[in-house]
This record gives sequence, C-alpha cells and structure tokens, in this order.
Amino acid sequence: QVQPVESGGGLVQAGGSLRLSCAVSGRTLSPYTMAWFRQAPGKERESVAAISRSGGQTYYADTVKGRFTISRDNAKNTLYLQMNSLKPGDTAVYYCAARPTASGTAYYSTQTDFSSWGQGTQVVVSP
Repeated sequence: QVQPVESGGGLVQAGGSLRLSCAVSGRTLSPYTMAWFRQAPGKERESVAAISRSGGQTYYADTVKGRFTISRDNAKNTLYLQMNSLKPGDTAVYYCAARPTASGTAYYSTQTDFSSWGQGTQVVVSP
C-alpha cells in the first residue's frame, strides 16, 4: 500500500493562507484517487476535498467551497490543498488519503472508501 506523508501545517491568523502537501513515498501518485480529511478536537473526522486520478474532477465540502483548492501534480507525486481565507473553525488535523482507482474520472469523499492514510498535519487558525 502507498504511504501518504502530509506537510505544510502550522499556525496562521484568521484570513490567512496555508498550502498543505501530501507526498507518496516509493510510489507514483497517478493510480490513486486522493482526498483530504480533517478532524477537529472533540469531533469526528470529516471530508474536506477529493480529486480524481486525472485531476479533472474535484469535490469540496460546503464548509470549504470557494476557499480551498485541491490539486495534484502526478509528475511530482504530490497532492496539494491550498487553503485561503482561513477561519478558526478550520483548526484541525488534516489527513491525506489514497485509494487505487481504475477510473481516471471517479473520486471518493467517504472515509471508508480509503485504505491508505497519512499521519496528519496540524493546522491552527487563531482569531
């Protein structure tokens, strides 16, 4: 199985931006549908965004639509999450997940759809 590794988290003020990255070691990214999830303290993990193998199809949770952008660079084997206009409610541990997928256009946004998970990167948004 692929092992995703997240990076790019940190502390930012409300209204600021961060870009998260997810690399997959030892494998190419192209066979995998990818997604970002997050888990805030005391809450269940929730879907944030997802992207198809080709990158042409994306999904966003309503809470981040218009502020976050998911993208992938298959040549660099890296997934990204550009987060703009951050709010304190975005504070969470952000996880990258991967699923091998035959279709180039399908995407998945449910936790149970994914079998490979990273360790997470902490994002803290201060008021």
